Amino acid sequence: MSLGKNFRLPLDARPTRYNFHLAPDLTARTFEGRGEIELSLGAPRLSLTLHAIELPIARARVRLPGGAALRATVTTDAESETVTFTFPDPLPAGACILDIAWSGAFSPGLRGLYRAGPTAVTQFEAADARRVFPCFDEPAFKARWALTLLGVPKDAAAISNGRITKDEPLAGDTTGARQVAFSETPLLSSYLIALCVGDLAGSDTATATAANIPIRTWSVPSKSHLTAFAQDCAAAVLPLLEDYFGQPYAYGKLDQIGVPDFEAGAMENAGCITYREVALLLDPATAPLTVQKRVAEVITHELSHQWFGNLVTMVWWDDLWLNEAFATWMAYKVVNWWKPGWRVWMDFQVGTGAALHLDALQSSHPIRAEIKNAEEAGEAFDAITYEKGGAILRMIEAWLGEDAFRDGIRLYMKRHKEGNATADDLWGALAESSRQPILALANGWIRQVGYPVVDLTEKAGRVKLRQRRFFSDPDARETGAGTRWLVPVVLRYRDQSGTHEKRVLLENDELEVDLRGPDGHELQWVLANVGARGFYRCAYSPEWLRRLVTALPELAPDERMSLVSDQWALVRSGQGAVEGFLDLLLGFGGETDHTVLDEVVARLAWLDARGVSEMDRPLFHAVVAKLFAAQGADLGWHKKDGEGDEARLRRAAVLRALTLVSREPAAVMAAQEQFEVLSGHHPAAVDPNLLDVIVPAAARTADQTRFDLLKARAAAELDPAARRRFLHALAMVESPALVQQSVELVLTDAVQMQDVSSYLGVLMGNRATRAQAFALVRDRWAEVHQKADSPMLLRRLVEGLGALPERKDLLAVEAFLAAHPIEGARQAVAQTLERMRLDVALRERLVPELEVWLRKHA
Repeated sequence: MSLGKNFRLPLDARPTRYNFHLAPDLTARTFEGRGEIELSLGAPRLSLTLHAIELPIARARVRLPGGAALRATVTTDAESETVTFTFPDPLPAGACILDIAWSGAFSPGLRGLYRAGPTAVTQFEAADARRVFPCFDEPAFKARWALTLLGVPKDAAAISNGRITKDEPLAGDTTGARQVAFSETPLLSSYLIALCVGDLAGSDTATATAANIPIRTWSVPSKSHLTAFAQDCAAAVLPLLEDYFGQPYAYGKLDQIGVPDFEAGAMENAGCITYREVALLLDPATAPLTVQKRVAEVITHELSHQWFGNLVTMVWWDDLWLNEAFATWMAYKVVNWWKPGWRVWMDFQVGTGAALHLDALQSSHPIRAEIKNAEEAGEAFDAITYEKGGAILRMIEAWLGEDAFRDGIRLYMKRHKEGNATADDLWGALAESSRQPILALANGWIRQVGYPVVDLTEKAGRVKLRQRRFFSDPDARETGAGTRWLVPVVLRYRDQSGTHEKRVLLENDELEVDLRGPDGHELQWVLANVGARGFYRCAYSPEWLRRLVTALPELAPDERMSLVSDQWALVRSGQGAVEGFLDLLLGFGGETDHTVLDEVVARLAWLDARGVSEMDRPLFHAVVAKLFAAQGADLGWHKKDGEGDEARLRRAAVLRALTLVSREPAAVMAAQEQFEVLSGHHPAAVDPNLLDVIVPAAARTADQTRFDLLKARAAAELDPAARRRFLHALAMVESPALVQQSVELVLTDAVQMQDVSSYLGVLMGNRATRAQAFALVRDRWAEVHQKADSPMLLRRLVEGLGALPERKDLLAVEAFLAAHPIEGARQAVAQTLERMRLDVALRERLVPELEVWLRKHA
């Protein structure tokens, strides 16, 4: 009888130490393993159950303290992914050693132990260590790990969590193969263990912190010149993290490995962090600032995990957010300390916007969601867990104060070091340090689905705040008493005496706040959500929105950005008119902050792609061109001497609007000229920050010769971000003669497994290729599924289908997903279909409204 998919290991049998030898064969893509697990049994038992997937057991016995050995019979259960060892006599309570030998095969996808170019590498989170080792593969079972690799090829690198303690020829081997042993780890959960073997080159060692932690960044040899930035970043931020947490880095050394084919962005294996190459490797001289910021944020995110996740680990996957939300928030905080001129908190706001969009769906889930099994754990890696969780932490920090919040984190780390903890353990430490009743506030945000919109009205200096749950669906309604939050609101307002701030806690449906000073001055405007720190939307009465728009120069960039985001969300939900939103955007033609411009241009790009009829598109393009013409003429296409990053990024935003949204002929021609420079003898003359404008513009007008050039550049580029840029450009072509070639690349070696979902997503967003791309997915699903044979990639593929804009597309996608259920993507399917239904209805509403507006403004 099966134990069932939701089976959890009993807590009265626990590992204390693993001593494993693994012999991987990179050519045959198989492995053999043997070793011992030291156990502590809380009670006598006849059997032991561990996790294992397709690992035939060749030997299994238990050695007892007195010297007796009991052989086991072995049974497996595919549904619970377990192996059970049953003994002829009960094992007594106390210590014993399980001695086992097994074999297995590399995984075909990007999990377990798999082949990635010239390397073999592991990826175990959430629950794939069981594909390589019989083990207790749940985060609550922390143990020490002593690992040895056998048969390492003569010139191959071998990397794991510990330092190398022995590297010597393998006894009896004539090929030069080696035996490499690694130092024993501190207490770790199985998902944090890593092994990497293959043709890799390591950078020169850098050191960080007072303990002189050695840091080394690895890549395939041809890309070793791209490792210096990652080295500098890690060496700079590791001491900052040690200071913040009040705990030294625990893992002795730090290896950062660029993996040639990788499912996620990176993985925080203790002391042995693995990355998708594009998230680690770059040349600062040629990489756009956006790429540098992204790499720094990912590196710092993974280093933050060395404390929040590795040193202190969640008990079960329902607290995955404890790992990911904290690392998300912490990464931006630390990168901002390291590079304050980058203003990365504005990038954080972009992620918060994505989480707000997702969490407004009825198919959303709480930050702390109930997780029943490993498959459901995999689905929890989304914007709710990462970005919403990070935004809630930032909101709570702003409410408690930075010092009190940091002191609570240090207390939490001290209490639970090398152990497991829950969300309530964190809230308890924060409450103790701040002396604030944080539990009710925090749990309301992490245990409830969704978030509020705060309505703001004013009469005679008294502001009324009202909260209600925000839905993207205009027809959605709360049931019963509805969902309510403790909402920390920070108001900024101006009267005749100046600008003031006031902090209030919206605890019930409504709260009236008296903002009149002792002199009774009349209010000129009021802004809720100062600094955009709160995870909620704001809805102003028409009069107060008008007043706020006149005060735009007095608002901070993140507040202007939040205002645009909120007003667009109200349009989507049927609570605002697109005419008013577009009138608002017309006030941003002179905006000088690039992040605000990026938000404005993103909204215009969505309308261009999905909200405007083909007949009205030229009128829409003319409006966008007129909006940005003056800035475009002033900024031009060439960087100026002494120009800072802000001006260069502003130029990129404006030229993106002119070239890729409005398709203004002179801008498109200039982009073509820049592409010729990029492809010629003087590529350094092109500002790297314009590459994401120039290359797509060139791709849209590509002929066969240029298509072949883009394809060759995608294959030859060593810089991962440049390679991805040229690869995605192949999915942006618009010439009918090239569409089928572009689509069929999906199933060729030109698109790696790690890139198949993102490439298909670009195809689905391209009006010229979307029909053929969906036809490929539908008609050749077995091949596409095999190419994207990894749970996260399949979820991203499903999400990419959501770019299809019309009702006929929605019906076709619904039918396809019903006929082809995808294991491990139920949540992604539900969210994608809900989003498609809303977007299709929105398009049908916007097209006639935009037609009226455009006739007035074109």
